Amino acid sequence: MAKKKNTRKTGFSEIMGISNIFQNDIFNFIFGILILLLSVFLVIAFISYIISGQNDQSIILDLKPGEWSNSERVFHNSCGSLGAFAAYFFMSRCFGFAAFVIPVFMALLGLKMVKAYNVGLLKCFMCLTIIMLWSSVALSKFLAPFAGDLIFSPGGDHGLFCCQWLENVIGVPGLMAVLFLVAIMFLTYISSETVTVVRKLLNPVSLITNKVKFRVRVGNESDENTADNEEKKIPYVEDPEVFDDPQPQTVDFGNAGMASVPVVEDRIKTDSGNVEEPGFTVKETETEEGADDKTLVAEPDINTPINPKEPWTKYKYPTLDLLKKYDNDGKPYIDMKEQTANKNRIVEVLNNFGVQVRTITATVGPTITLYEITLEDGIRVSKIRNLEDDIALSLSALGIRIIAPIPGKGTIGIEVPNAKPNIVSMESILNSRKFQETKMDLPIAIGKTITNEVFMVDLAKIPHLLVAGATGQGKSVGLNAIITSLLYKKHPNELKLVLIDPKKVEFSIYSPIVNHFLAKVPDDNEEPIITDVTKVIRTLNSLCRLMDTRYDLLKSAGVRNIKEYNEKYVNHRLNLTHGHEYMPYIVVIIDEFGDLIMTAGKEIELPIARIAQLARAVGIHMVIATQRPTTSIITGNIKANFPGRMAFRVGAMIDSRTILDRPGANQLIGRGDLLFLNGNEPTRVQCAFVDTPEVERINQHIEQQPGPVEPMELPEPIQDDGSDIGGGSMDVQNLDPLFEEAARAIIATQQGSTSMIQRRFSIGYNRAGRLMDQMEKLGIVGAAQGGKPREVLIQDENSLTNVINNIRN
Repeated sequence: MAKKKNTRKTGFSEIMGISNIFQNDIFNFIFGILILLLSVFLVIAFISYIISGQNDQSIILDLKPGEWSNSERVFHNSCGSLGAFAAYFFMSRCFGFAAFVIPVFMALLGLKMVKAYNVGLLKCFMCLTIIMLWSSVALSKFLAPFAGDLIFSPGGDHGLFCCQWLENVIGVPGLMAVLFLVAIMFLTYISSETVTVVRKLLNPVSLITNKVKFRVRVGNESDENTADNEEKKIPYVEDPEVFDDPQPQTVDFGNAGMASVPVVEDRIKTDSGNVEEPGFTVKETETEEGADDKTLVAEPDINTPINPKEPWTKYKYPTLDLLKKYDNDGKPYIDMKEQTANKNRIVEVLNNFGVQVRTITATVGPTITLYEITLEDGIRVSKIRNLEDDIALSLSALGIRIIAPIPGKGTIGIEVPNAKPNIVSMESILNSRKFQETKMDLPIAIGKTITNEVFMVDLAKIPHLLVAGATGQGKSVGLNAIITSLLYKKHPNELKLVLIDPKKVEFSIYSPIVNHFLAKVPDDNEEPIITDVTKVIRTLNSLCRLMDTRYDLLKSAGVRNIKEYNEKYVNHRLNLTHGHEYMPYIVVIIDEFGDLIMTAGKEIELPIARIAQLARAVGIHMVIATQRPTTSIITGNIKANFPGRMAFRVGAMIDSRTILDRPGANQLIGRGDLLFLNGNEPTRVQCAFVDTPEVERINQHIEQQPGPVEPMELPEPIQDDGSDIGGGSMDVQNLDPLFEEAARAIIATQQGSTSMIQRRFSIGYNRAGRLMDQMEKLGIVGAAQGGKPREVLIQDENSLTNVINNIRN
C-alpha cells in the first residue's frame, strides 16, 4: 500500500518564520521593554494634559491640516501631539482620572513579558477594568462639583454619561446603592475578610467593647480579679531576655495581677486602621501541695476484729527518699519571649485566613503549652480545624494538636510543645497531698497534665487498661510508673501482681519482690515472672478458675464485689470454716501483648476477654501493652472490654484511631507524652519518669521488709477434659491420655514442636503445651528455647518404652 502523502499546507506565518514568535524569549523581552516605555509615555502624557490641556484643547477640537505634526510647536503637552491626542482621548472622551489604570496594566504586562514578575494577567485585567469603570462613574458623581477650571470631567465622558443615565433611571439614592453594591462585591471577590469588616462596621458597639487585649494573669488568680483587670493594658517595653537559669520560673506578679516580666510588644491593625493589642494571658500553674512525710501511707487505725495486714504488720512502705529528685521539678519553665512569639505567630496565621481572635490564654505545662483562643462571633469552628498544618508550619514545631472546641469551655485549644521541656519525676508525683490522701482502691499516678496537676486514676474503677504506642515512646516507663504507684500504696496482703514479660528483660528488675507481691501457678523451678507462652496460657486459665472461685465465695457471702466482701471479712461477719479468706487485688500486667497474639492467637485472647468481662467485681484487673496498635492485635473484643486507654506517640493516624477511636496520638511529641482516655475526651499527660536505679532501690527496700516467704499460689488450671494439671510426681493418673501417642510421634520425627502435636492430634495449644511440659519432666525433650523446637533427648522407641514402663511400675 502506498504511503499517504502529507497534504498539510504551509501558512504565510510559517514561511515568514513568525508562527512561534511569542514563544521567543528575546522577542518577548524586547516587546515587554517597549510596552513598559509606552506605559511611562502615557503617564507623562496624562500628567501633562492635566497641567496644560487647556492650551491644547482648542487645537485638538479645531485641528488644521499639518498641525498634527507639531512642526511649529503649537502643542504644550510634554509628549508632543501624540501624547496630547492620547491624553485627550483616554481622559476627556473616556474615563477621566481613572484612565491612569491603563498604563498601570501595560506596566504589569511588560513586567510579565520580560519575566521580571510572574503576574496573573487575566485576574489583573478583570480587576483593573472593574476599578477603572467604577472609578469613572464615582469620580464623575463626587468630584464634578469640585472640578473648578478643569477642562474635562473627573470621570471622563464615559463616567459623566453613565452617572447621568443612572440618575435619570433610579435617582441619586439608586446610583449610590449601585456604587456601594459593586464595591462590596468586588472587595469580597478580592478577600473574604471583607465580610468580617462589614459586620464590624454594622456593629460598632461590639467593635469597641470586644477589643483584643494583651495581659499576663496569675494562674491562681480568682475570676473576680480577672474580670476587674480585664480592661487593663500592660505597658510595653523592650524584648525580655530568655531565662537561662534552669531554676523554677520566677515571674513576679504585682498587686494588680500584672506581671513585671517585660513582654514583647505586639499589635494588630484593625479594619479602622487603629492599632490594638491581642489579649494574651499566661497562666502560672499552681504547684501541687507536697506530702507531710516521707512515707505516703499513714499507719491505719485498725478498729476491726481482723487485721488484714497480719501477720506482716511491721511491713514498712517505701519512702520518698528512694526516688530521685530533679532540679526544676516544681513549676514549668516559662520563657515569656517564647510564649509571646508563639502567640504572635498564631494570631498572624489566623488573621491571614480571616479568623479574628478576641483573647488568648496560655497555660504552660511541663512539656506542652495550651493556648486557649476566644474567637470573634460568627467564626466557624471547622475553619480552625483545617488550619492545623498551617499553624505547625508557622511555629516550626512538631506535635501541634488542635482541640476545637475544648469540652466544657467556649474556647479553641492549640497545644504547642515547649522549646525547653521539663522532666516530670516520679518523686514529684508521689510527693503530693493528692496522692498521699487518696481514697482510691488501686491508685495509679501517671504524670502531670498541662495545668501541672498530678493525674491519677483508680484502676479498680477503670477497670482494665490498654497501653499502646510506637517503640521507644515511653510504654515501659509508663508500666514502671503504674507498678511503682501501687507498691507505694498497697500492702503485700492487699495486692498481688502477675507479670507477663515475653521479652524477658522488662520485668526482670522486679525479681527481688516476687515473694512479697507476685502470684504464680504452682510449678517446680519456675520463675514467677512469666516469659514462656505456654506458661502465659496456663496462668490466664488459672486466673479464670480463680475468678470463678471468688464469685462462688461472693455468692455465699451475699455481696456484690470484693470491697464489700473484704469489709465483711475483717468485721468477722463471714464463717471462716466455709473457705472464706481475705481477697487481695490481683493486677495482671502484660508487657508485649502483640507477641502473645502472634504466637498463640485465640488461646491468649479468649481468657483475656473473659477476665476483662467478668473479673472486675472480684478484684482482678488487667494492664496490657503493645507496640503494634493494629486491628489484628487490638481486636474489637479487646477494645470493648478495655475502656481505659493510654496512647503514646504512634506513627500513623490509623494507629491512633485503633487505640483511641480518634486521631491525636499521631500528633504527640514522644518521650512520655501521652493521651489518656477513660470517658468522652482524652486528657494529655506527661508521663512520670522513673529510672531503673530508682526501681532497684524500691525493690531492695521491699525485699528487706517482713512479708510472705513465697509467691501467692494460683489454682491449677483446668484441662480440656476437666481434670487439673498434675504437678510433682509423674504417674499414670497424672499423665494426659494422649501422652504415649504424642511421645512416640516426637521420637519418630525427632522434632519437639508443640505446634506439630497440635496439628497431628487436633488439640488446642493449651493441651499441647501441657504434653510438652510432661515430656520435659520425664526427660524426653529438653527445655523450651523460645520459638525454636525443643531438643529430643531420647533417640529410639525402646528407650521411650522403658521410661513409660518405669512410670507404670
